[in-house]
Amino acid sequence: METERKILKDCPISCFADEISTSLDRQIAVLHDLGISHIELRSTDNVNVADYSMDYAKEVRRKLADAGIRVSAIGSPIGKIGIEDDFNEHLKKLQHVETLADLFETKYIRMFSFYMPENSDPSAYRDPVFFRMEQMVNEAAHSGITLLHENEKGIYGDNAPRCLELMKQFYGDAFRCTFDFANFVQCRQDTLAAYEMLKPYITYVHIKDAKTADGTVVPAGTGDGNVNRILTALDQTGYNGFLSLEPHLANFAGLGSLEKDAAVRVENDTEKAFCVAYRALEKILTGK
Repeated sequence: METERKILKDCPISCFADEISTSLDRQIAVLHDLGISHIELRSTDNVNVADYSMDYAKEVRRKLADAGIRVSAIGSPIGKIGIEDDFNEHLKKLQHVETLADLFETKYIRMFSFYMPENSDPSAYRDPVFFRMEQMVNEAAHSGITLLHENEKGIYGDNAPRCLELMKQFYGDAFRCTFDFANFVQCRQDTLAAYEMLKPYITYVHIKDAKTADGTVVPAGTGDGNVNRILTALDQTGYNGFLSLEPHLANFAGLGSLEKDAAVRVENDTEKAFCVAYRALEKILTGK
C-alpha cells in the first residue's frame, strides 16, 4: 500500500489468499505484486489447513518464508459444525490445528460457535454451545493459543447480542473477537450497534462488506456495513491489530464448502476480484 494511510497506520494487512487461486505459488505471486506480507491461512493447493499433514505444512511454511510472507492467523473451520454433530473428533482437530499454529508461528486460530438446526431458536442450544466452547477455550489456553471467534451466518454467535454473551463468558487470552462486517449485514444485524457492543473485545477484523437488501457481498465501503465509519472509530481507539481481507467477490474454489447457500458471485476472475477488494480497502485507509 504505497499511498500514505490516514487511518490505522500501524495495522498490518492480511488476507485469505485462497480467494486469489487454489495454487499456493500463484497466491504468493499476487501477494508479492500487491505488497501484502501476511496471510490468514485457510487453504492451499485445494487442501484445507485443518487437513494439512505435517510434511505438507512444512512445505507451505518454507514457501511462505522464502517469499517473506508471515501467517497472521490459521483460518480454520473449528466450530463450523452442527451443534448436534460429533464433538470429540472435532476437539482432536483443534489440537492438530494448534500444532499447525505453532509451526506457522501464529498464536491466532479463527473459529466459530456451531451451526444451529434450521429454523431453531438459538437460545435453546445455549447450554451445549457453552459446554463445547468451554472445552475449546480450555484447550487453547493450555496450548497458549488465542481463539478468534468470527460472527458467521447461522451459528450461535451470528448476531451481536449472542457474540457479546460469548465474550462475557470466555473473553481472555485464549478467546477474543473477530469482527466481520458482511456477516453481520447478512444477518440483518446493524454493524454500528454491533461495534458498540463488541468494541472492547475486538482483536482482529475481517474486511468485507455486503448489501442489506439481498446479502450480496461488495467491495469494502460500498455496502451497508459502515466499514469506513467503524474503521475510523477503531483508529480512534488505537486499534493496531490485523485487517484481514476476505473479498468473497468471485466464485473461487471452495466457496460452497465455506458458506451455506453461497450466493452466486458475478465476477469469475478471482485475481481481478481480489485486487478490486484490496483497492477498495486501500481507498478507505488512505482517504482517497
